[in-house]
Amino acid sequence: MPPSRKMHLVAYLKAGPSASYPSTWRHPAATLDDLFEPQRWEQIARVLEAACFDACFFADGLGIPDLYKGSYADYVGRGGQLSLLDPMTLLPMMARATRHLGLGVTLSTSFMPAYILARYLGSLDILSKGRAAWNVVTTARDFEAQNCGMAGLPPKEQRYDMADEVMEACDALWTGWDEDALVLDKQAGVFADPAKIRYANYVGHYVNTRGPLSIPRSPQVRPAIMQAGSSPRGRAFAARWAEMLFCTPATKADALAFRTDMRSRVDAAGRPPDECAVLPSITVVVGETPSIAQEKAAYLESLVDPELVLAASSWSVVADLSRIDTPEALDAGGGNQGVQGHRDRMLQVARDKGISFAEAVRRPRALLAGTPAMIADVMEDWFRDGACDGFILPPTVFPATFEEFGRLVVPELQRRGLFRTAYAGRTLRENLRNPG
Repeated sequence: MPPSRKMHLVAYLKAGPSASYPSTWRHPAATLDDLFEPQRWEQIARVLEAACFDACFFADGLGIPDLYKGSYADYVGRGGQLSLLDPMTLLPMMARATRHLGLGVTLSTSFMPAYILARYLGSLDILSKGRAAWNVVTTARDFEAQNCGMAGLPPKEQRYDMADEVMEACDALWTGWDEDALVLDKQAGVFADPAKIRYANYVGHYVNTRGPLSIPRSPQVRPAIMQAGSSPRGRAFAARWAEMLFCTPATKADALAFRTDMRSRVDAAGRPPDECAVLPSITVVVGETPSIAQEKAAYLESLVDPELVLAASSWSVVADLSRIDTPEALDAGGGNQGVQGHRDRMLQVARDKGISFAEAVRRPRALLAGTPAMIADVMEDWFRDGACDGFILPPTVFPATFEEFGRLVVPELQRRGLFRTAYAGRTLRENLRNPG
């Protein structure tokens, strides 16, 4: 009998002062003195594993956004979503501190050769004993391309065509070693069996790689694949490759429409729809009583810097929102940059709240504030009605959000039979397919 359906939980992390809710680094409970200390990252991994999260992943970017007012002053000066450390240096430490938690990294297919990507991710999967995840991005901002020696981004369709080839090339490299290629026979003097190692010899329109990969076959062979594409081409890519799909719908109805569309696309791509978990992001504030939760939420809102909200929204929609305040002006700017999901969410917020686009981009993400039971009620409602397969959880206050959620909300989800009480699998992919 297949396991009963249970939700998935994935933590959203940034290697910097704050995540998706602005100005939270200013909160008295937010830790800053340990930003560059290994124990900060090891401890949060232990907290998430104790709460039985499927995985965590680091959102990442290659640079400091300078879209708002043509400068990075507001984004960096006011403490936006910065990557102050490369997550690839943090994940091996987090792997050593845990045994079950999936460990995800964001890497772009637009700038890095397939061989290097396969090498990084294969190594992480070996060191973590099969817990690596890859958040595949094609990158949507010119400044990141310029930091990597390019004048600007290729067209969006081309970026996704390149991404398909990178994935195919990585697969050819990862499968180039048989599982038993390493012999390690000291007496016979045989370290490896060359007959069980092969060239990739992948030749595409944009991507070529010879191989063989120098990294042996890892426990998962391919890391678990995350993706967040919302455009038609992004959804087609996700239907082919994604096992966890990160989305940011503004309402339950929007989430339901997105998941329904994606399950249809995954099925049409010849994959079982249940192999792609659709995970909307929710931002929670947990209180012992409703009034405590509302007080905590109000305090967080009081810390928000309006200029940082606009700087962050400018990064999201890839436009200078000090000069643009309508969706028509945003579309007119058009160009080759942009993230469809971020634009969709802001339009959904404007429609749902009955406000203008200009007002929507000036609001931080909505907070789900309540008692553990109240928060679990909302999560259960979305999950049981088919709007999601679980959730991405960013912190409002680091590390308190994850500590409180694990201590207060997770037991409530477990009591309702909605979430695992122990890990069933050995690898991340096994835990995604068998939620326990």
